Amino acid sequence: MLENLSIVKDLAFILNQIVEKNMADSDDINLASAMAAFESKQFADALRLFMPFAVEGDADAQHRIAIIYQNGLGVVKSCENAFKWMKASAEQGYAIAQHGLGFMYLEGECAEQDSIAAANWFEMAAKQDLAGSQTTLAQMYEQGNGVEQDADKAKEWYAKAGF
Repeated sequence: MLENLSIVKDLAFILNQIVEKNMADSDDINLASAMAAFESKQFADALRLFMPFAVEGDADAQHRIAIIYQNGLGVVKSCENAFKWMKASAEQGYAIAQHGLGFMYLEGECAEQDSIAAANWFEMAAKQDLAGSQTTLAQMYEQGNGVEQDADKAKEWYAKAGF
């Protein structure tokens, strides 16, 4: 009797492992489908496929959804949704989203214009070696935009960006 119980527990464990692996494989396929839809400019499909991943906290999915909403790609443009998803991704440390959020603040697009907030987000991305953020931050130091004007810091960030 105890042997049968042990066999049942083993079978239940094995079945659970198979189900979990298949679910993980399914997630990989769905994420790959979302990426393929995005890259082939099927943005409405990409949005639908990315959304569950974004809700679960996938920073890349959140960033791509922000881009879709920010530019009205396959959907009605929504600054509210663009900002929401860009910020969610940026707050997770996703450098390209930090850069995107920096530009939202710098340009006042989908966010109230705030050069200081922009500089902070660009610096976070720049510290992750994102050359575009390093260059933008250098320009901000050069011009004193959102930061105190500082030629030495501008040169430092330009150098890190490869200039």
